Amino acid sequence: MRRRFVVTSIAIALATTTLAACGSDDDSAGGSDKDAPDSGPVSLTYWAWAPGMDKVADIWNKKNPNIKVTVKKQASGDDLVTKIITAAKAKKAPDLVQAEYQALPTLVSNNVLADVSAETSAIEKDFAPGVWQQTTLGTDSVFAIPQDSGPMMFYYRQDLFKQYGLTVPTTWDEFAETARALKEKDSGKALTTFSSNDSGLFAGLAQQAGAKWWTADNDTWKVGINDAATKKVADFWGGLVEEGAIDNQPMYTPAWNKALDTGKQIAWVSAVWAPGTLTTAAPATKGKWAMAPLPQWTKGENATGSWGGSSTGVTNDSKHKAAAAKFASWLNTDPEALAAMVKEGGIYPAATAAQTGSALAKAPDFFSNQPDFYTQAAAIAKGTAPSAWGPNVNVAYTTFKDAFSKAAKAKKKSEFEAALATMQSTTFDDLKKQGFEVAQ
Repeated sequence: MRRRFVVTSIAIALATTTLAACGSDDDSAGGSDKDAPDSGPVSLTYWAWAPGMDKVADIWNKKNPNIKVTVKKQASGDDLVTKIITAAKAKKAPDLVQAEYQALPTLVSNNVLADVSAETSAIEKDFAPGVWQQTTLGTDSVFAIPQDSGPMMFYYRQDLFKQYGLTVPTTWDEFAETARALKEKDSGKALTTFSSNDSGLFAGLAQQAGAKWWTADNDTWKVGINDAATKKVADFWGGLVEEGAIDNQPMYTPAWNKALDTGKQIAWVSAVWAPGTLTTAAPATKGKWAMAPLPQWTKGENATGSWGGSSTGVTNDSKHKAAAAKFASWLNTDPEALAAMVKEGGIYPAATAAQTGSALAKAPDFFSNQPDFYTQAAAIAKGTAPSAWGPNVNVAYTTFKDAFSKAAKAKKKSEFEAALATMQSTTFDDLKKQGFEVAQ
C-alpha cells in the first residue's frame, strides 16, 4: 500500500517526546461502535483544530444518520502530530484527523494514515494539481484529502505606491528595483522585510521557484534543501538585506505591526489569509491595501507557493475506513460543507469550485476596495506549485529559524548562503540519525 514512499517505520523525534497518556477512551475512536459492521450504524471520531468543525459535522450527521461523526477539538501544529502518533502506537487513534500538508510524510512514515486512493479517485479533479500532489507525496497512493490551502500573493499599499510613483512588480527583478526605488525616495520606508520567524514563508517562496527539499527513491531519501532553486531564493533575499533595500526584522512583533500600520513598511509577501492578519496588525490601513499575484522568476508565468493549509486524513486504526473516506470527501467537496467551513472556520477551501462565489462572493471587509479579491485569488491558486515534504520537516523548520535569524541580523548575503547549508546538513544528519537511508 505504501509503495516506495515509506522507507522505514522508525518513529521520528516528535513521536519520542514524553507525553501524558493522550489516547484516552474519551479522545480516541475506541469503543463498541468501532466493531460495528459497515452496513449498520457507524460512529467516527474526527480530530481537528479548525473552528466550527463540529457545526459542519452536524450538517453531515443530519443527512447521514448511519454514519455519525463526532469532532474532538485539538491543538494544531507539532502538538497534534505528536499526539496522533502516540495515539496510533497505542492503537487508539481517531478515525479522521486534520493534518497540515507538511506533516503528512511524518504521519505516513509512522504508519498513521491509510491509503484512500480507491475511495477518492473521483474527486482529484476538484483540486489544483499542485495541491492534490501534496496529499499523494509523489506516489500513486492518496493519504489525505485537501481541506484548505494558502496560495501566496503580493500585498501592497495602493495609496503609498501611487504617492511614490511605484509600479506593482510582476517579476522578482522588478520587486528588487521597486524596493530600491522606494529607498531612494524615502529612506525611512521599506518595501517589506525578510523575516526568519516563520519557516513557512521561506518554504513557500522556495516552492514557487521549483525547489524539492525532500525526494524518495525506493528505500532512500534525498535532502535537497540547498538545491539551485532554494539557493536562488536565499541569494535574492540575502542580497536585498545586505544592500539595505528591505528591512531585516521578524514578522508578528509589535514593531512589525506598527511598521505596517504607519506605512513604514508598504508591502508584504503573504498568503490568501493575510487580510485577517492585517485587520489586527494594521487596523488604521483598512481599505488602503490591494492584492496582486506573487512576482515571478520568469515574466509571464503563473506560479505560486503555499504558505499554510491542511488536509483530512483517514487513520489506519479506523475500523470504518470507507465510511471515514466518504465523510472526508463530502467535507472537502460538497458545496454546503465548504460554505459552512468558510463561514464557521474562516478557511480558504482547497476545492477550486469553492474559491469564488457563495461564501466567498464578497471580498474581505479589509479589502472592500478590491471587490474581485477572491476571483483573483482563485486564478492565482490554480498555479500552486507542487511541494516535496519529508519526514523531518520540524527539524528543517527549527533550523531555518535559528540559522536565518543570525543571517538576517548579520545583514550579509554570504550568511544567508551559510544558513541554507546549515539547514541542509542538519536535516540530512537528522534523517540518518533516525535510521532512514539517505543519499548525498
